[in-house]
Amino acid sequence: MRNKYIEQFEQSQINAKEVPDFRAGDTLKLAIHIKEGDKSRIQNFEGICIARRGSGVGETFMVRKIGANGVGVERIFPIYSDSLESITVVRKGKVRRARLFYIRKLRGKAARIRELKK
Repeated sequence: MRNKYIEQFEQSQINAKEVPDFRAGDTLKLAIHIKEGDKSRIQNFEGICIARRGSGVGETFMVRKIGANGVGVERIFPIYSDSLESITVVRKGKVRRARLFYIRKLRGKAARIRELKK
């Protein structure tokens, strides 16, 4: 049993933000609000969505990219976070799983995901 006021607030959070349809295997480009002291800026983070979990306001997704010197960087983002300025789907991936944790072990060309044909 959840409080009706909390449910109403959560529903307004969901309706206020437009989220594109994406799933694991898709390459995403995220614009993230970063606040440093009294300044704020937008930083882009582009990588492969390797997992989605949860529902409603608490839904999160995990994005993995290869950073400097070939080091993998993974970040978890709440979908309805205020720090996420925008989510853009760069390409749709063709995968057969909902969680792509096996990509952590792969390097180079082996870690590629085929693009979904339209």
